[in-house]
Amino acid sequence: MTTATPLSRPKTDEYAPYYGLYIDQVPEGDVLDLLECQVADTVRLLLPLTDAQAEYRYAPGKWSVKEVVGHLIDTERVFALRAVHFARRDPAPLPSFEQDGYVEHGFFDQRALSSLLDEYAALRRANVLTFRGILPEAWGLRGIASGLTFTARTFPFIIAGHELHHRRVLHERYLSTFRS
Repeated sequence: MTTATPLSRPKTDEYAPYYGLYIDQVPEGDVLDLLECQVADTVRLLLPLTDAQAEYRYAPGKWSVKEVVGHLIDTERVFALRAVHFARRDPAPLPSFEQDGYVEHGFFDQRALSSLLDEYAALRRANVLTFRGILPEAWGLRGIASGLTFTARTFPFIIAGHELHHRRVLHERYLSTFRS
């Protein structure tokens, strides 16, 4: 069975205020359709970069393009698991994840950008298929992650908004360097 109607936008009591930064960036419409489309846009945006360009950092201590992609992969993987965890009624609270440690130990600069983009596209496709299989009544189920309460429904919106946020950063801080 698949989700027949678009997911309703989560209400502010379904997530911690910080995540409004991402959810508010998601345009109206079916978030699962957006997730399907936006990954292709991000891949098209970054695929022309050479591996050397994808190791560019706009300032000392900032992530490279490859590390941003790795961060998108890790974040999506963690947030998709949270959605499934809550939708499957698992009562166990989930831990937080420390993004800088994940990036540091992901060694993304040692990989080809094309490999990272392939992984990202495959992960997104798998997550959209998983999300489409979640029953409508399960999206409103609540759980705890990082000591905060969320509904399962919030995570596709957070994933979509998180990607939009980082795509804007990529345009402003990275890609403008190569296209000027």
